Amino acid sequence: MTASANHSLKKRLIWHILTFQVLLLVTVIAGFMALLIRADLGGMILDAGSASIAAGAVEVGPDQRLRLKDTPELGAMRAESPGFWFIVRNARGETVESGPVPDAYRGIGGHLDRVTFGDIRDGVEPYVLSAVVRVIEAEGGPYTVLTGGGRLWSASFAVFFLTNLLLLPIVLILVLIPAFAIPIIVRRAFSSLAEVADHARSIDVDRRGARLPDGRVPGEVRPLVEAVNGALQRLDEGYERRQRFILDAAHELRTPVAILQTRLEGMDFGPLRSRLLVDAARIAGLAEQLLDLERIDRDGSHFAPLDLVSLCRDVAADLAPLALSADCDISFSHGPDQVSTRGDAGALERAVTNLVRNAIEHAGGLISIHVDRGGIIEVSDEGPGVPESERERIFEPFHRLLPRDHGAGLGLHLVSEIVSRHKGHISVVCAPSGGACFRITLPVA
Repeated sequence: MTASANHSLKKRLIWHILTFQVLLLVTVIAGFMALLIRADLGGMILDAGSASIAAGAVEVGPDQRLRLKDTPELGAMRAESPGFWFIVRNARGETVESGPVPDAYRGIGGHLDRVTFGDIRDGVEPYVLSAVVRVIEAEGGPYTVLTGGGRLWSASFAVFFLTNLLLLPIVLILVLIPAFAIPIIVRRAFSSLAEVADHARSIDVDRRGARLPDGRVPGEVRPLVEAVNGALQRLDEGYERRQRFILDAAHELRTPVAILQTRLEGMDFGPLRSRLLVDAARIAGLAEQLLDLERIDRDGSHFAPLDLVSLCRDVAADLAPLALSADCDISFSHGPDQVSTRGDAGALERAVTNLVRNAIEHAGGLISIHVDRGGIIEVSDEGPGVPESERERIFEPFHRLLPRDHGAGLGLHLVSEIVSRHKGHISVVCAPSGGACFRITLPVA
């Protein structure tokens, strides 16, 4: 079981409510039963089952008159209760009696047609006047039975037993219905939190201004949602300040770097001038890369249809002179004549250019650009390749494979950001020549 399941507020609420309800029902029932047990209801009540035994001991004789018959049930009752007696009357007014009928009930036998139900409780020992009246359906027709002297129950116990019979279905209903209803009610109460969680999962680091909805959130959780929204607001403000600083710093660097390059170009030719020009170019490149990170279209509003084959062909042609000056060769190949996608042509061109420049500076030899169906662009070289342990980290900002490498560590990060804004993916694999192969996969149009 996961940690989230162990700490589920929903399950805790359901179990606590159900447990409280069950304990409350048990307490109320126990108190009611204790009250019945302690209450002095007085007297003894006859077991009503004796009326069925009496009715079963009566039959219609050949002369169509009622008569007694011995039955195993009657014999067992008399053996258990020697004072067992009864009076049975049929619909025609015929009566038959058995056992020591008390004098108080002999006169009632002639009027049983007017009585259909009765429980008579005797409060004085030996409780010989406890009796019941029941109408029993038998083979000879309906019989009205007045009986006594059988098994006796305490009145309190009888009420206790009957009360249990009545309360049991009620308790089951009160427990089972909430067991199904409470989870549904709690789930509906938490539905707004599920909506907030879904919205939180959809928040993207590249989209500013996202906030959690708090319209239907319960009041107990609203402070948490407001605190999270406040944190998101502060993160947005901090991000904007950082972005403005980077943008301003990059712009401020361009002017002094341009002045520096102009002054260096006016120096006399020599090793010092060449080294200083290279350093100045590195600073200018870093400033341009910072500006590129800010120029990336973040919402895709400037995306337009473009052909990756044509785009990569232009990049190869533009960088061919640079590659030749660095003793490198560039080859360009493609599968289909056209691979269409939607995107920012300038941003994608800068991404491919950065990959080719990275290969020129760090690998040398033959640099291959290949475009294939599925929106795939591959830039491979014949250099030492990228260690497998570094293939994810090289796209982090300012990360360099070699600590003293002359690069700023922003080129590959810029490529990764551009590809990510285009809903694509970039990875590093081994090239057939043994070097590195950077593979960009973009959605095709």
